[in-house]
Amino acid sequence: MSNTPDSPVDLSRRSVLRRAAAVGLLATPAAGLLSACATSGDDEKNDQVTGGTKSATNPFGVPEDAPIEVVIFNGGYGEKYATDVHQPLYKKAFPKAEVKHQSTQAISTVLQPRFASGNPPEFVNNSGEKLMDFGALVADGQLQDLTELWDAPSVDDPNKKVRDTVVPGTVDVGSFNGKPYVLYYASTVFGIWYSGKLFKDNGWAPAKDWSEFTALLDKIKAKGITPYGYAGSNAAYYQWNVILTQAAKIGGTDVLKNIDNLEDGAWQQDAVKQAAEAWAEIGAKYSDKSFEGLKHTDVQLRQNQYKLALYPSGDWLEGEQKKDTPAGFEYQLMPVPSLSASDKLPATALRATAAEGYFVSAKSKNPKGGLEYMRQMLSVAGAKGFTEMVKAPTVVTAGSEGFAFPPGVASSQTALTAAGQDVFNIYFDGWYKELDKEVRTATNELMFGRIKADAFAERIQKRADAIKKDSSVTKFKR
Repeated sequence: MSNTPDSPVDLSRRSVLRRAAAVGLLATPAAGLLSACATSGDDEKNDQVTGGTKSATNPFGVPEDAPIEVVIFNGGYGEKYATDVHQPLYKKAFPKAEVKHQSTQAISTVLQPRFASGNPPEFVNNSGEKLMDFGALVADGQLQDLTELWDAPSVDDPNKKVRDTVVPGTVDVGSFNGKPYVLYYASTVFGIWYSGKLFKDNGWAPAKDWSEFTALLDKIKAKGITPYGYAGSNAAYYQWNVILTQAAKIGGTDVLKNIDNLEDGAWQQDAVKQAAEAWAEIGAKYSDKSFEGLKHTDVQLRQNQYKLALYPSGDWLEGEQKKDTPAGFEYQLMPVPSLSASDKLPATALRATAAEGYFVSAKSKNPKGGLEYMRQMLSVAGAKGFTEMVKAPTVVTAGSEGFAFPPGVASSQTALTAAGQDVFNIYFDGWYKELDKEVRTATNELMFGRIKADAFAERIQKRADAIKKDSSVTKFKR
């Protein structure tokens, strides 16, 4: 597979993410998936270890025998990249240090009590359905300022700072009101996924506009296959992402900026209502009401069994479903189709971002060790090991050069290239936990036929207005 700069399927990490950075993809704080309210722990530092000596190979002065605890979200990327790649790199640098590992699919459930009691782990992969609220953690002083990390010498070249080894804008994407607190490590492209084999076998083609889209859904339905679906039990995020992507195509990216900035009437913009109305019709005519009670893995399995044709997600999907995907399935990404010829953005426009957030706990016993763990992740060995194991690119420019991605990720990178400057992102869900929760609930109400588009917009707007007026909630702007 070609990695030359002019190739139509240019999978070079440097090339792909430089394009993304050039269009502002990595320009503002990134969103999380589902937040869980952080609670405040003891304001005092929790007996933090001291005594390490700074050196060229230990720029933070980590005590050589100080233990470190790492908690990883065991989701689409699994946990083996941590246990088999990143943790061995840390142990090689600090052979006397114990690395305690834990994985979970419920980050907030496991960790929130520990933050409240002042005993957090050093390093956290904060992701998944039950991730903690990044905004609340920042406001509570729980996250370590990463400026020292970004200014430290890189593992591979001591004459080059860590910030100079990653795609331009990576620091900013994890910053909150100008200060870096989160490392977003993996590239993510969002869209609608289908089986290349299923489409090829039936002579179907991905749709570019709405008339093609509904015609395609009719053909799929006639074959006895559910045309479109998502999991209402825990993955309504996937669907509101589609609705807001549609809204951005209709009205331009300011539609999303207004939503993120809690502008008055942002959720009642015409573009949002038009998108909600269009997708409510898809839910009514082409989905399965039983999906509301299913988890994402259940619905994704149906797609692998050729019982469901189209499924919205990010490009972690292929890796997450690896063990259940039949040979020859061939994941492929289709951007959300244009609604009409008057849309402000083209059919190729899509949402993409650096994603999968990691942080160091400021009130842990060994935050310097957490920074060093992150520095090892950002080495060429750390990035290449991650990419080879999970088949996904990172923000490290040299981390996946020459790597041949599997069909799904290859298609997402092709779509990203085709999008050019028409790439955008959404941030409110990582900033305001309660708003994200309300949007998920309203999305299910809409897609499963209990409310109309106007009520959908009105309901969410009320919650956004309440958050805007609540002086106890830290606000973020872009």
